[in-house]
Amino acid sequence: MSGARTRRQAAAELKAQEGQSATHDGNGKATQVAPAIAAQTERSENVFLFWPNIIGYWRIVLAVASLYYMNLHPRTCSLLYSVSCLLDALDGYAARYLDQSTRFGAVLDMVTDRCTTACLLVFLSSSFPRWAILFQGLISLDFASHYIHMFATLAMGGSDTSHKNVDASRSKILNLYYTNRTVLFVCCALNEVFFIALYLLSFSSPTLSPNLLKGVPKHAAEAIHQGAQVNSSLLSHLFTNPYSAGALELARANKMDSFWPWVIAGVSFPVMALKQIINVIQLVKASRWLAEGDVQARRERKKKL
Repeated sequence: MSGARTRRQAAAELKAQEGQSATHDGNGKATQVAPAIAAQTERSENVFLFWPNIIGYWRIVLAVASLYYMNLHPRTCSLLYSVSCLLDALDGYAARYLDQSTRFGAVLDMVTDRCTTACLLVFLSSSFPRWAILFQGLISLDFASHYIHMFATLAMGGSDTSHKNVDASRSKILNLYYTNRTVLFVCCALNEVFFIALYLLSFSSPTLSPNLLKGVPKHAAEAIHQGAQVNSSLLSHLFTNPYSAGALELARANKMDSFWPWVIAGVSFPVMALKQIINVIQLVKASRWLAEGDVQARRERKKKL
């Protein structure tokens, strides 16, 4: 795949071509070939086919596949979703190793992160309707903090400034979060692990709505409460639409044991909470940075009057 070659390889090829095509003047000194070779090399690069971006595309494919299995297949969904998240670390490593860091790749990475987490939180909102407003708030905070942070970086820092280049004078926490790869990986990974644990808990002996069991025979209802899985034939008798919210809630009952999801949720909760605090700090700091820019712009306009 020629479009995915690295800039280092392109530079090496250019240097070799220049050495082969160099001409000499009367004094024996080499003269440089016309810069057409460099232009040709640059045109041959296809950013969309850089290896980190190809990994990003596979992340999207795996995320979509996990959404397909999300309603009734917790193990398959969790595996696909987890691999998609782990590839987030791999594409960053590949970008640095192959010298293929691009703006498109950075945006693709961020958008994929935001969308996959939002989709999982939407599912949790429907699985735990009592806490829906909390999950909706987390989605809003995640999108708002990253969007404002990205916009502030571009508007105030310039188009060549990465959103991960946060000066310590502006925020020591954000500087540590974005510059220390271990901190960034642990926070992002355990944040997702917590939500995956909640997802698994929705299949782990949930407290069913009383209305769902009204039409269930007494012995079957008692068996469900004791941990028995729901028979698919029972669902077809109770619900005309097997994909209705009630049918899916009943179908998820007792598909998994709740012990390990609770353990995983308990271990990862503190880091998830820290990640949300960082999101709040990021939102506040970015908003203040934009406000400072507005004040400075107004002062400059007044000076011109």
